[in-house]
Amino acid sequence: MNTWKPTRFESLLLDSKDGEWGEGHETVGSHESIIIRGTDFADLDNPMAEFPRRWIKNHIVDRKRLKPGDIILETAGGTSSQSTGRSALIKQALFEDNPGFPILCASFSRHLRLQPTYSPLFIYYLLQTLYHSGYMAVFNIQHTGVSRFQYTSFKNHTELQIPALPIQRKIAAVLSAYDESIQNNKRRIALLENVAEEVYREWFIRLRFPGHDKVKVVKGVPAGWLVEPFSELVDVNPLERIDRAEEHPFVGMENLSLTSMFFAPHETRKGGQGAKFRNRDVLFPRITPSVENGKRGFVMTLEEGQVGLGSTEFIVLREKIISPEHIYFLTCSSDFRKHAELSMIGASGRQRVQEDCFSFFLVKTPPADIRRQFSDVVRPHFDQIRTLSCLTDRLTKIRDLFLPRLISGRLSVDDLHIQFSPGVAEEVNSESPVTANA
Repeated sequence: MNTWKPTRFESLLLDSKDGEWGEGHETVGSHESIIIRGTDFADLDNPMAEFPRRWIKNHIVDRKRLKPGDIILETAGGTSSQSTGRSALIKQALFEDNPGFPILCASFSRHLRLQPTYSPLFIYYLLQTLYHSGYMAVFNIQHTGVSRFQYTSFKNHTELQIPALPIQRKIAAVLSAYDESIQNNKRRIALLENVAEEVYREWFIRLRFPGHDKVKVVKGVPAGWLVEPFSELVDVNPLERIDRAEEHPFVGMENLSLTSMFFAPHETRKGGQGAKFRNRDVLFPRITPSVENGKRGFVMTLEEGQVGLGSTEFIVLREKIISPEHIYFLTCSSDFRKHAELSMIGASGRQRVQEDCFSFFLVKTPPADIRRQFSDVVRPHFDQIRTLSCLTDRLTKIRDLFLPRLISGRLSVDDLHIQFSPGVAEEVNSESPVTANA
């Protein structure tokens, strides 16, 4: 620990600037740019993710565009269960996935650019440790209904123990090995989901299902198919009784930031309020059905026979005639979501989808053999996604166990011979000096 030196956070920085939001349409002297918000942090490593595009003045783009190795610090927008002060590391892959667009952070955040004597990966992991330990929440204040992070106070009053650069890189290499495995799994999950969704679109939207060339289509409906209300094909909020005194797996609306079709709850709660679900039920968001927000529901992962407890903001959809995979992709469709959105009633800001709307949404329903073939084709994709999701969860837990011990120096890496992962090697081998924006 004697090689670790007390360092004021402010002295780490080469540059720091507020974010921008710009305009939603083209203006004179502006440039279309990708904007990263706090709500986008979870998707930064997802090559399929789409981020807001806004028009930013050219001179602002020149001063505030992000570079690989920059860190975004969220300074507003926390919730009752999630304080401000979250951070995200900007990697080279983000620019490769979004070529041709400058990337900036949004308003209510700051981008941090470090002195070259500090590893961005190490400092990012250090900020993660501070956040999960509750330290960042100390600087969270509630002001006019919006949670804000007191960045200046944090910058001026935070002193950290920082090792020499080679030790920073070793620690970052250990942790990033887990993160890169996690991100590879997430990329595989995204590709598997896209393939399965394309099969759904090919069979049930374009109607190019097996044997379609021998089936007559009348008014958009193939012979042998029925047009039936969604509520006749799916059990909507099926009745489940639970022991209110027992802990049950819980899932809340905040988990909608995930992009995977599968979700395994990590939290447990008692009580009888909320949606009750079982393995392979689909949870559909009651208050965020719009296509634009990009938030999907989940196919739930539970032990067989186990009953989970969800937020009251979910509607549970259970297999009756059509399979969970079919239900999931149907509820992701723009037509379904627009129909659900039109049914929303309630006070401003608390409007909810009304369950009876599903009685009026008509679904082209194929015969049993087509439904069975579809499940045979896409279920292996879902099963592999489930396996990768569970593996990702385990890797995340191991990383999180190592994180505070490594970042504090309690677990020494001095004598370890580490082969740098691609992310750390990229940082070590970088030959272009980091310079401050004018």
